[in-house]
Amino acid sequence: MKLNKNSRIFLAGHNGMVGSAILNHLKKKKYKKILVKNKKELDLLDQKKTLDYLKKTKPEFVIIAAARVGGILANLNYKANFIYENLTIQTNLIHAAYKSGVKKLIFLGSSCIYPKLSNQPIREEYLLSGKLETTNDAYAIAKIAGLKMCEAYNKQYKLNYICLMPTNLYGPNDNYDLKNSHFFPALLKKIYRAKKEKKKYIKIWGNGKSKRELMNVYDLAEACEFFLKKNTKHTVINIGTGKEKTIKEFCYYIMKKLNCNLKIKFDKSKPNGTPRKILNCNIAKSYGWISKISLDKGFKMTFENFIENYNKFN
Repeated sequence: MKLNKNSRIFLAGHNGMVGSAILNHLKKKKYKKILVKNKKELDLLDQKKTLDYLKKTKPEFVIIAAARVGGILANLNYKANFIYENLTIQTNLIHAAYKSGVKKLIFLGSSCIYPKLSNQPIREEYLLSGKLETTNDAYAIAKIAGLKMCEAYNKQYKLNYICLMPTNLYGPNDNYDLKNSHFFPALLKKIYRAKKEKKKYIKIWGNGKSKRELMNVYDLAEACEFFLKKNTKHTVINIGTGKEKTIKEFCYYIMKKLNCNLKIKFDKSKPNGTPRKILNCNIAKSYGWISKISLDKGFKMTFENFIENYNKFN
């Protein structure tokens, strides 16, 4: 079954940063039958309701962008929520997709599934070769389980369920709550607020030396469409840019963009997270996919959206 503009595509999690980018991308590309439901309309934690919905609507393709996500603090404080909700949502959706006759599915994971001290750049084969970063192990284990479930269903039921593992993401509609956001939106909010309030410094967690690869969410949205069109022999495929900076360098990058110069105070009592995680994306490249959005272009669209919605974040 080939993807076309009239294909029925169920997108789970369309309101989040990732899901909304995928929805906008598919609409821009003129896909006419995109199925979406918010949490009130469909509780993905309910197995029966999830299965009933997919059997009733009969999508040909499914994209799983629904997940509980957050930064280091949220992952540390809500481990039970992270493992239960992610395991349940993805299990319900993957199994319901199979039971409903869906042959092609995209499951979105994260680069945090790989070992904390993995060889770099990280290849897909390095999965489960070492210990996970303890600050987000509950989330990572849930995502690994989803990946393994897709592998098992592909093998046993002859399906093509693809697990895309993106690097750190940013973009419009991001989460800027400092209690549970990821590092980049947290830095942007801290620096913008400090400039606005005429402060002389910002405080960040750790020593600022951890390296991160950063990709605009619209690159991932394009990757989802790209791989829905492909029959792949690989279940797990890394999606990234191949470029990285330290947390400290990202601070200076944002300061330069905002035309301010603040002192950085490092709170070394707080964790640094994984020291480095840059993805090897050779498998994605072998199918013809590469990241296209530069950091400068991505920052511009992100900052415009941030300013537009700034009052909602406070």
